[in-house]
Amino acid sequence: MPARIIQSNTKPFDPNAKPDPITLDIVENALRNARSEMDAVLFRTAMSPGIREQHDAFPMIANQDGKMVVGQFGSFIWGFTEGYQGEIEEGDIFLTNDPYSCRGAISHLNDWLTLMPIFRHGRLIAWAAMFGHMTDIGGKVPGSLPTDAAQIYEEGIQVPPIKIYKKGKLNKEMLDLILHNCRLPDWNRSDFNAIIAALRLAERRVFEICDRFGDDQFVAAMTEMLDRNKRAMSAIIQMVIPEKKQYFEDYIDDDGVGMGPYKVACSMWRTGDRVTFDFTGTDPQSISSVNFLLNEEMFKMFLGAFFINIFDPQILFNDGFYDLIDVKIPEGTILKPRKPAALSCRTHMLGRIFDIMGGLLGQGSPEALNAAGFSDSPHFMYSGYSRAGEWYQLYQIGFGGIPGRPVGDGPDGHSLWPAFTNVPNEFLESYFPLRIVTYETIPDSGGAGLHRGGNGLSMGYMFLEPGQISIHDDRWLTHPWGVNGGLPGQRSNKIMVRADGRREIMESKCDRIHVEPGDTLYFNTWGGGGWGDPLKRPAEKVARDVARGLVTADGARRYGVVLNADGKVNEERTRELREQMAQSRGDVRLFDFGGTVEELKSRCERDTGLKPPRAPVFQTWMSEKVKRAAAGD
Repeated sequence: MPARIIQSNTKPFDPNAKPDPITLDIVENALRNARSEMDAVLFRTAMSPGIREQHDAFPMIANQDGKMVVGQFGSFIWGFTEGYQGEIEEGDIFLTNDPYSCRGAISHLNDWLTLMPIFRHGRLIAWAAMFGHMTDIGGKVPGSLPTDAAQIYEEGIQVPPIKIYKKGKLNKEMLDLILHNCRLPDWNRSDFNAIIAALRLAERRVFEICDRFGDDQFVAAMTEMLDRNKRAMSAIIQMVIPEKKQYFEDYIDDDGVGMGPYKVACSMWRTGDRVTFDFTGTDPQSISSVNFLLNEEMFKMFLGAFFINIFDPQILFNDGFYDLIDVKIPEGTILKPRKPAALSCRTHMLGRIFDIMGGLLGQGSPEALNAAGFSDSPHFMYSGYSRAGEWYQLYQIGFGGIPGRPVGDGPDGHSLWPAFTNVPNEFLESYFPLRIVTYETIPDSGGAGLHRGGNGLSMGYMFLEPGQISIHDDRWLTHPWGVNGGLPGQRSNKIMVRADGRREIMESKCDRIHVEPGDTLYFNTWGGGGWGDPLKRPAEKVARDVARGLVTADGARRYGVVLNADGKVNEERTRELREQMAQSRGDVRLFDFGGTVEELKSRCERDTGLKPPRAPVFQTWMSEKVKRAAAGD
């Protein structure tokens, strides 16, 4: 039974209200500004560097039906209202972090989701919501992201949808109970209060808009903003998505316990102005924590953000177009695991969805196709007790290479999420017992192309105190692929240089790695794939990339460019090399994955010494079950 909304005023809003164009623009920009102010309040008040510095938090303002009108990572409220079975009253603020209780509206326990219904004159007029990633929520490892968790119960405290504020009064005992289960209660309390302050700011701004234009005009304006988005997205869908079924698949490399890669498969087709995405063929759920409980509404949100950023960034990003999309995700797969499957390390699979969308959408419109890029938010964690006996704990998100695109080169050392920022090295060195010895992009790590893939980032952490680290990353086995003749980007690697000079290749996903003072970890992320024929990139651009340290002189030869000792282009030798390379290569490929999975496994083991992953247990079990069923056993 869904949630029940208690209103003292049941008068419906005027269905005939229609804002004029100027009023509509004013309301839209006022809501955009309110959304930005929510961020500003949070980032200036929170304590954890993950939220304060890297901005790992997502606000939204929705209409009374819970459809996001402005925001960044919306679609929370549908899952919440479907999963919550109590009453929703004026003055309530809800808190949850349990993906299984809100149908995947959030996707792991570290994300604390808060929702506030906004009542005015006794009627529900809007919603404000925000979630932020908490550095720690308990569980078996510092940071609460255990790679080897087999069940969600190992990952930290689970909070089903509760009223953390009831009719305006804080449930202090419940909040204290939740914080008691966290390693950094002061940070969590501060971040929680900052999130609540952002919600209250949104409420004030909604009231100000209503005071100026009236409740009916405000509601009508939000409805028109959603409808306008739907019309624009409908035009894009009909323009770029073919009726013929398209298919694409990609992988995350492993699950941190020795098995992989795990396949994500998706088919796409259009019927009229509606498009269907069907994930049949995706591998079964993992026995570790790399599962991603993908909410169908969240996937639609991903798709909308992808479309708008590619085709028309002026379109207001909201939930208006959701009725145009059908999403089918089979249960029991790595994208819809059954409880109590662990979920904490779902980031790799979440990020890979963007590569899947790019591969699907680009087949019908190769000129609009993006290469594969930094489709992840790799985590680094470092914790322990300082010499003064105080607990320290760092959670940081790594950046990498954005793919080559139809409009140009991919940015170097950037985040999957455009709004994320880095933690300043000065901040890290001031608050944690470490020194940053390297912070630079990795030359040649971006795939060669007419438009170069962005380079990955190398960040060197020298540890000054004994402690433990965790590494969560991907693309150490498979390449970020190139498109339209572009070459794949370089894979990631993690290298530990011990204080005594020993060099160790680290696993891509590992916890509880002990470090001593003087040990240095080089956290090297992957580059983006290239776009277009690298032999057509102007040689002068390649020479400029070499001068800037983004490409090496040897790497320039991947573009068929030969440089003189002074760094200038040797035009005659460049022409000869390009002719030779074009003849030996043949036709350019739409996708370049760098080889089959088996070829990549062999190459990776040879280059790194790391043992390649084996077939996933659940995948093997399900395959055998299907075979037996087909044989009539």
